[in-house]
Amino acid sequence: MRRGVRLGIDPGDARIGVARSDPSGVLATPVETVRRGKGDLRRIHQILTEEEAVEVIVGLPRSMSGSEGPAAVKAREFAVRLSRRIAPVPVRLVDERLTTVTATAMLRDQRKGAKQRAVIDQVAAVVILQQALEVERTTGLPPGEVVDHEVTAVVAEDTAGQGDA
Repeated sequence: MRRGVRLGIDPGDARIGVARSDPSGVLATPVETVRRGKGDLRRIHQILTEEEAVEVIVGLPRSMSGSEGPAAVKAREFAVRLSRRIAPVPVRLVDERLTTVTATAMLRDQRKGAKQRAVIDQVAAVVILQQALEVERTTGLPPGEVVDHEVTAVVAEDTAGQGDA
């Protein structure tokens, strides 16, 4: 198992859940929920610097069949923009099927409304990161796929309100 703090990211349309691992890569814990839009990448970069993270894991929402729809395209675009912002720190995409469902079930009846949604985003980031850590621990290989920050074809345009790069 590689050493160093990793950040887990659950990018949504309105909010971005952020989690961190301990330096030994055993346990993921929630950090915060970042509002999506202007300044979101800057804030994630600040968190990365504060936590001295060596890698970022971004959830890739695939369908149950494994195919990728519009949400996966948005996650890939976000990951490329983030990768450009934090280079040379690597960004990896990992399958996040059912993480929001898992997070919601874990928090059922604990909080309601907008506060609950913000916490769900953080817990989803924890679930994404914890699964990635477990994959690496069991296989001995880094999880998911590395995002190439040099890719330009994937990100057709950085639309206003989609975050800053």
